[in-house]
Amino acid sequence: MDKKEISAGVVHKVPSDLRKILTPKPALRAVWEDITPLARNEWLCWIESAKKSETRDRRIRIMLENLLAGK
Repeated sequence: MDKKEISAGVVHKVPSDLRKILTPKPALRAVWEDITPLARNEWLCWIESAKKSETRDRRIRIMLENLLAGK
């Protein structure tokens, strides 16, 4: 993708750790850009609401798996 900016949600911005994961992976980034801003917002809100870093990492992994699986 030529676009340098990664689309955010309706309210939430893409955090830097997730941006680092999405940027170098064109297939994953294409899926991310294809979902609605509201759907992106839901994923971002869910990830950002984690209180522990382990939970946040697990939620990011789940999000990536679900996006690649077309969910």
